[in-house]
Amino acid sequence: MTYFRRLLAMLVLTSVTLTAAQAQAVNSGTIRIIVPSPPGSSSDLGARLIGEKLQHVLGQPVVVDNKPGADGILAAQAAAQAPADGRTLFMGTTTTHVANAVLRRKLPYDPVRDFAPVTMTATTALVLLVNSALPVNTVAELVAYAKANPGKLSVASGYVSARMAAEMFNQAAGIDLLQVPYKGATAAMTDVVGGQVQVMFGDLWGAQAFLKSGKLRALAVTTPQRTLTAPNVPTMAESGMPGYEMIAWGAFFVRAGTPAPVIARLNAELVAIIGSPEVRQRMLDAGSEVKPGTPQALGKMIVDDIAKWRRLAEVAHLEISD
Repeated sequence: MTYFRRLLAMLVLTSVTLTAAQAQAVNSGTIRIIVPSPPGSSSDLGARLIGEKLQHVLGQPVVVDNKPGADGILAAQAAAQAPADGRTLFMGTTTTHVANAVLRRKLPYDPVRDFAPVTMTATTALVLLVNSALPVNTVAELVAYAKANPGKLSVASGYVSARMAAEMFNQAAGIDLLQVPYKGATAAMTDVVGGQVQVMFGDLWGAQAFLKSGKLRALAVTTPQRTLTAPNVPTMAESGMPGYEMIAWGAFFVRAGTPAPVIARLNAELVAIIGSPEVRQRMLDAGSEVKPGTPQALGKMIVDDIAKWRRLAEVAHLEISD
């Protein structure tokens, strides 16, 4: 009996020790969330909402550090150079972890090697938008108009995911909308509303006010299924573009080399926060659908997306920039 009592005591002690280690997995001190977009953006709002909840459950200060510019490269580089202790989270995006890997010849960070995935946060549909003065109401009408008026339509690209969506559209429809690059989605949308450019792929959250006022018209979303935020807007596939899919996403990362218990603790807390009814609804109100998950699933998705985008870039002969 003495042996079994000792064994039971050892098991209890081990369990308590592991629980204590997990509880202390995130080093004490302020946690920083680096966001590659300006204050007020959808990524920023999501980071602040989640950061507020994370501060409560961890009992540690959480601050949001906005580092916009250069397609997220400045923010990603800063996150990749942060200590691997779990106290610096990076709100990565499709742009920072997929598009830049495909469309940039040189990056000061490696999206796969330099980061450890923690969890997906949410996905956001891009939406095909046109100036309301353009005499089209469907994707089919836009394609027909573009073919009947070659060289007369241009498409604004406020970020690289939107640029890729436009290239996918050109390839699928057999048209040649002229790409007009912008330094941000706001500037791109301003010119589409003003009529300087006729078409763009943007996000529903940023376009809501213009859609309600009638200055923009939404033709289709780029997700495989209709979105909860705009259930009346058809998908590109429903609109005669079978197989067309472009999903923008956000996700949390830490620097590669961060201890596994730290990542596990962050994943557990963040998945619970992101999946809560309050956060789910507030993210939905901002145009995003929450998709928390495992680090392994996020890591696989990034590798798969990079391969998919690279094939598309080769077929479309996209220019690779420095």
